[in-house]
Amino acid sequence: MLFQIYGENAGFQLLGWLLVFAGLVVLNELSRRTKQGGVFFFLILPAALTVYFVSIYVGAAMGAEWALNNPTYVHMNSWFHYAKLYAATAGCIGFMMIKYKWGIGKQPWFRVFPFAIVAINILIAVCSDFESGIRGAMALAATGDRWWLSSENVWLYGGWWNWVNGIAGILNILCMTGWWGIYSSKKHDDMLWPDMTIYFIIAYDLWNFEYTYNNLPTHAWYCGLALLLAPTFANALWNKGGWIQNRANTLALWCMFAQVFPAFQDYSVFSTLPVLYSDGVMDATVRPTTANPTMQGVIAILALAANVIMLAIIIKRSVEQKKNPYKNEIFTDHRDYRQAMARVEVTR
Repeated sequence: MLFQIYGENAGFQLLGWLLVFAGLVVLNELSRRTKQGGVFFFLILPAALTVYFVSIYVGAAMGAEWALNNPTYVHMNSWFHYAKLYAATAGCIGFMMIKYKWGIGKQPWFRVFPFAIVAINILIAVCSDFESGIRGAMALAATGDRWWLSSENVWLYGGWWNWVNGIAGILNILCMTGWWGIYSSKKHDDMLWPDMTIYFIIAYDLWNFEYTYNNLPTHAWYCGLALLLAPTFANALWNKGGWIQNRANTLALWCMFAQVFPAFQDYSVFSTLPVLYSDGVMDATVRPTTANPTMQGVIAILALAANVIMLAIIIKRSVEQKKNPYKNEIFTDHRDYRQAMARVEVTR
């Protein structure tokens, strides 16, 4: 077991997961199929939320009780959450510029943007993983165990698994091939990256799940499993080649929801803890005395292995095909690639 899903709240935990998964799939469809949907979810809504976030922090700086007790201020104040929200939203906007050919989105050189924004998002997570590894080592030296309390009052257990997964994340960046092979779909409802096949998606999903399991343990049931499976599900069944767009859309949407309604994950019947908290609770006021980090180590090794294998495949194929794997597409003989290219808009 990865998570503690049992007892009187098990039904709510499973229902919560299904609601998040289905909600992300539906909202992704609403945001990608029309310009109006994309503009609302990734321009208007983030702008309104920015005003809300700034108001909270201004109020808190002035000592306003409503701001100091606001759930977003109390539970979602880490630099990581804001960096992830705005980096993901920037990706969504850039992807819309490409698929709708807005402004510089129609320029050939802008095709490298998807690689750049995905790499930035991965590096943000890698830095967070390394931070947890460092803080875990500092805690071990100071207290004899690896527990450290984050700014959001969550006890994290930093160790070698953070370093292993951080390295997997860096390798995952190198596993993105065909940077210039970015297209708009015939219906202009998707930005497509055909060379990003199921092999890369699996390597990415393993790495990112381990990241959430290490650093967002109280949220990983949702931002790990549900959030990662939603775009993978859509890519597998009806949106071939559109995985990276699906991923950015669902990530941005989830970050907005989680930033405003942290109670859903943190202190409700839907809250779900990983097996790391072996005593079954996570109380910020009480330092944990036991831990079960076994699955953290197992998944970190799997994530590293998947990305090493993926990179080895890329090197082998690029040598055999005599191609630079970043300037050129190297999975052109794969079914995923062919199905995605069948959806590409033909330009004359």
